[in-house]
Amino acid sequence: MSVNQAAGVTGLRQRLSLLGIAGVVALLGLSVAGITMGAEKVFVISWVAFAAMAVGAWLGGRTAETNPSRLVWGYGLASGAMITSAAMFLLPQAMGLGQTAGSPRLGGIGVAAGIAIGYSAHTISHRLTHVDVSFDVTTLEITAHALSAGLIIGLVYASMPGLGLLLGLAIVSHKGPAGYAAARRLSRADKSATALLLPAAGVGITAIPMALLPVPQVPAINAVVFGFAAGIFLHVAMDFLPKCEAGSEIDEVVQLQEGAHHLLDELRTHAVASTIVGVLAVVAAWGLL
Repeated sequence: MSVNQAAGVTGLRQRLSLLGIAGVVALLGLSVAGITMGAEKVFVISWVAFAAMAVGAWLGGRTAETNPSRLVWGYGLASGAMITSAAMFLLPQAMGLGQTAGSPRLGGIGVAAGIAIGYSAHTISHRLTHVDVSFDVTTLEITAHALSAGLIIGLVYASMPGLGLLLGLAIVSHKGPAGYAAARRLSRADKSATALLLPAAGVGITAIPMALLPVPQVPAINAVVFGFAAGIFLHVAMDFLPKCEAGSEIDEVVQLQEGAHHLLDELRTHAVASTIVGVLAVVAAWGLL
């Protein structure tokens, strides 16, 4: 092998993430089991989540600079869709199951627990960004989030197989903008965006096995489960609301361009509009399906 060929192979290995490839292989294997054992809905949701993050990461990796308008609209659409989905499909289910079990407050307990745990996990994990570690913290955070989201999605669909695809698809809609933003951060750090294949596959890696497990049909437990899922996803959705304030991710991107202050003011309007469109899109889809 020539020196140039050896350098090419080394460069390819550096550009490819073995963990990312392993994640895709795991998702493929679990997908076969999911289809065989009747978890078609979770299978579809898992691959939509994978495709959304993979495409977002691909776009982010190929772009020379981050487009703030694209980022705002991606975050706004996703957060609006997630908030509406949690409010329309998970909260009523949690309260209804709680009512069946004797008190709708059981669902409320789950919501409170989901928001509190989601916030706590997010806040504590942020401390890793200030620690000198050998692995990429951005990829680790997104992977942990994807795996936990998959667990909840799988549990929800295992508990209530009659749920439609709309809930799951709206929940994973944020994977696209998340992949785009993460790929931009990795590119600025001169790291390979293929590492994001692992969190892209993460939803399916945990959702499919969880959906195949037997879940006891106990209204009190299911009320807390659905409330917890609603709380977690509401926290994630609120975290994804496009923040056009000083020190925010969008502000950091805008500061690299001319007329930063005027552009940031303009993006606030886009942030509101995109979130409203995300809300209306889910309502419209629910009305049509």
